[in-house]
Amino acid sequence: MSLSRSPSPQRGGGWSTPGLTDPSDYDTPQRRDYSDLNGSALNDNAWAAAKAKSQRVRNTPSFTTRNEGFFSRQKRKISATLPRFNSFTSDQKDWNTEKLGRGRWRPVGDGKWSRLRTLVGNILRKFKLLIAMVVIIALTTVLWSKSNMTSRYRRAAHFGGGSKFVMILAANQGGGVMEWKGPREWAIERDSVRNKKQYAAKWGYELEIVDMSTKKRYAHEWRESWEKVDTIRNCLRKYPDAEWFWWLDLNTFIMEPSYSLQSHIFNNLADNTYRDINVYNPLQITHPPVGDFLDPNSLSPVGDNKSESINLIVPQDCSGFTLGTFFIRRSQWTDRLLDIWWDPVCYEQKHMEWEHKEQDALEYLYTNQPWIRPHTAFIPQRKVNSFPPGACGGEDGNLDTRFHYHEEDRDFMVNMAGCEWGRDCWAEIYNFRELSNRLNRSRWERVKDSISDRWRKFKESFSKKADAPKEDAEKHD
Repeated sequence: MSLSRSPSPQRGGGWSTPGLTDPSDYDTPQRRDYSDLNGSALNDNAWAAAKAKSQRVRNTPSFTTRNEGFFSRQKRKISATLPRFNSFTSDQKDWNTEKLGRGRWRPVGDGKWSRLRTLVGNILRKFKLLIAMVVIIALTTVLWSKSNMTSRYRRAAHFGGGSKFVMILAANQGGGVMEWKGPREWAIERDSVRNKKQYAAKWGYELEIVDMSTKKRYAHEWRESWEKVDTIRNCLRKYPDAEWFWWLDLNTFIMEPSYSLQSHIFNNLADNTYRDINVYNPLQITHPPVGDFLDPNSLSPVGDNKSESINLIVPQDCSGFTLGTFFIRRSQWTDRLLDIWWDPVCYEQKHMEWEHKEQDALEYLYTNQPWIRPHTAFIPQRKVNSFPPGACGGEDGNLDTRFHYHEEDRDFMVNMAGCEWGRDCWAEIYNFRELSNRLNRSRWERVKDSISDRWRKFKESFSKKADAPKEDAEKHD
């Protein structure tokens, strides 16, 4: 068997390695007896000293690690990613004294612009992953907004719920019964249709554009406005999954396309409507009705006071019901109302007496049929049907806060009602279209407009200064 260590080089045995041999062993006059070179008979004191020395070495680590804790490591990682800046100036460029290490930067060339360019480049390199993520998110957002994915999301029944709403627009192409359209009438129809298409596409609603000129069966009786009742009946059959149907006249314009019908009205239908017509009653209808055989809901001024029972939402103007825009809900009650509303007794026997035709018919039914009132609600006019000056007064600038459009309040929609009677329909819808575009500009568009306005003012002031000497010369002459 081989020896585990080499023989001792000292006389009489022992080892020269410090800690393995106690120096006191060699100072004693008596020699120690090392009979076994393999260490089996070594002195007990020498090995005890060696063991104590070895124990001290093991208890003291040879090096100390940095950043042993979690927070220390994270702090080190964050500090390592930050750019470092040397303190050398143009007069102190001792690059040999301070070697550039990782994370340091050295400007290429002289001057402030070189140093700035190098600094920006170094920051871009350090944060290239973060910058790439921001760019990807921005591009994804732009592409999402430009595509029809937003409309599909808002249309889904489990998300936006846009498929529950159908917008019905009477385009009346060709002029309908009374007369053929001119250029201004075509321009009104073009702007109105485009406005409704953009709004419906934004929120995922259905849009039914009705061509009234195809309804030749009504032409001989000159009952064009009665067609909206029949059109609603047809839409109920065409869109079996829809819940609410929104009628819109051609002379209407949506001013705030950022308002959805859900957030603007239907998410809080009870607070946005009122059931008691006595809140605003220009027709002076007695309400609630009086009768011996009426149920409690009919005798109540607010019906059952539940938003689920509202099936018809109508605004009122200064003269009564206004049907330039209104909402009707799919229900058995609605089917019954439309059948009676469309009955020939109304439009054949009363069309000469009722100046506003189907509107007067609905007012008559509401007044004389108690079963209609518990399911009818009214909405403040400016909520969905603001008027321009000239409708319900306001020609002298004294606008009524109940009827007329207010730019500061950002009313949802404007109805140029009655503009064909002594007012300019095209001028009104054009002015409101331009106002809507200005109010709904993006931030970038506002910046561009601000720059162009300042440039225009600068040119005007410059031209005035240039013309001033010529005017002075003409005065002296």
